[in-house]
Amino acid sequence: MSQSLRERFHDAWERNAPERRAGTEPAFDPTSWGGAIIIMIGFGAVLWIVTAINAANDYSLNRFGLRPREVDGLWGIVTQPFLHASYGHLLSNTVPVVLIGWALLLSGVRTWLIVTAVVIVLGGAATWLVAPAGLIVGASGMVFGWLGYLLARAYFSRKVRWIVTAVLLLIFFGTFLGNLLPTYSQVSWQSHVCGFVAGVAVAAVLHPRRARRV
Repeated sequence: MSQSLRERFHDAWERNAPERRAGTEPAFDPTSWGGAIIIMIGFGAVLWIVTAINAANDYSLNRFGLRPREVDGLWGIVTQPFLHASYGHLLSNTVPVVLIGWALLLSGVRTWLIVTAVVIVLGGAATWLVAPAGLIVGASGMVFGWLGYLLARAYFSRKVRWIVTAVLLLIFFGTFLGNLLPTYSQVSWQSHVCGFVAGVAVAAVLHPRRARRV
């Protein structure tokens, strides 16, 4: 018995299914080189939007920044990376935020989220404890946490691709490490150091050194 028109159409549709799937657009990958840079540019754009709103209100949002050893300043542990003292302050942080964050995001969304969360909370809490009194805002503590993680990961894991990443970061951002020292009184170097140490701590936990075989 000959097939009906409907059955013939169904058979042809099923036979061509692999070809249809092969021709579909690939899903957006946030951990690809292009996808990661798009995500980090978007993240940087959020910082600029927040700063524009803040500047339009005479930077009144900075009252939610981190204030060491003040109970009201505890909110700043979370909000500090998103608040800046001026457009110039944010401009100096934008390139490191986008590029170092991009290098971290290439390792995976889960890794990016874990490292970012631990650096913000642990590094911010340590800053709240040890920094001198005053108001602290800016994303640089978070950026130093990312950088500390990426450099320490290469040391602990000894994987070639991560060592290459660390070397490239040192080439492009090696001078950035000078901000770990108390060079400028207007800059919270304590936030930088605490963020960096928090990043190293995350790397030590996620990539413990393997004992050598005897």
